[in-house]
Amino acid sequence: MKTWKILFLIFLIIGSIFIITNTARYRHDSGTIFGTYYNVIYKSNEQIKPQIEEVLNRVDKSLSPFNKNSVISAINNNVDITPDSLFVEVFTLAQNISQKTGGAFDITVAPLVNAWGFGFKSGNGADSTTIDSIRRYVGYTTVNLSDGKIHKQHPETMLDCSAIAKGYGCDQVALLLNSMGITDYMIEIGGEVVAKGKNDKGKPWSIGISKPHEASSDNSLQTILHIRNKSMATSGNYRNFRYVDGRKVAHTIDPRTGNPVSHSLLSATVLADDCATADAYATAFMVMGLDEAIKLCKANKEIEAYFIFSDKDGNFDTFETEGLKQYY
Repeated sequence: MKTWKILFLIFLIIGSIFIITNTARYRHDSGTIFGTYYNVIYKSNEQIKPQIEEVLNRVDKSLSPFNKNSVISAINNNVDITPDSLFVEVFTLAQNISQKTGGAFDITVAPLVNAWGFGFKSGNGADSTTIDSIRRYVGYTTVNLSDGKIHKQHPETMLDCSAIAKGYGCDQVALLLNSMGITDYMIEIGGEVVAKGKNDKGKPWSIGISKPHEASSDNSLQTILHIRNKSMATSGNYRNFRYVDGRKVAHTIDPRTGNPVSHSLLSATVLADDCATADAYATAFMVMGLDEAIKLCKANKEIEAYFIFSDKDGNFDTFETEGLKQYY
């Protein structure tokens, strides 16, 4: 075979490999972050897992109370620190939603969550005396951001962004993908989701809402929503609970009373333009209970919601906002 033919054949082979490896296709990256799992499916001509994890680790270093070197840990330990832009953005959003929900969402709830054994510090339960003592330094109005720093009225006040950080992490990954020109993706962190564009079948992303069964092995779905260019978050009490003195205690703590919630609402799913907002409202609704949550939903046209609750006979029932029907 002539030399030029051999060179041409080599060129074809190399060109074919380049085209195959650089063709835009749906890719799946996964791993662990914030004590849970993440999954990112996106259409791209390259794998970008290192960039995704860099973003997630940056959020963790800012907002995770389990990370001893994080910004939020420094604030909780009363270290004089200027928080980064990520923390400032989340704190500002959290305070705004706290005001809109009458304190049902409150990132200063950390000491109460810890006392009941669900937080980043151990606790086995709390009596009324302990709760009353802790409530003196719990409340979103006891902290503020001024001159670029967090100011606390009480040094005992601690912050916990766990009810908004996963959603915010999804938003940050979405910003990364957008900046890279990626227009079709689904980001999921611990059940919180951002979906944009189309899936590999050319359709909106199908996201299931689980039935509120206690057994983690039961993955049956209550319904499936089909979303694009939207964020979705779900909060529920049906699996994260413990027994204190023989009494079943839910992990959602009402910042306004200091006690675990006890009502008929089992699961709250929220759709919003950004996932941090959806995440925070889903938690707030689980604090509020069904009637209060429905009332707020009807007054807030920026979100859609789907609630699963227990009726008077103990059976599952549902409520959905009018705008949610477009996602079936």
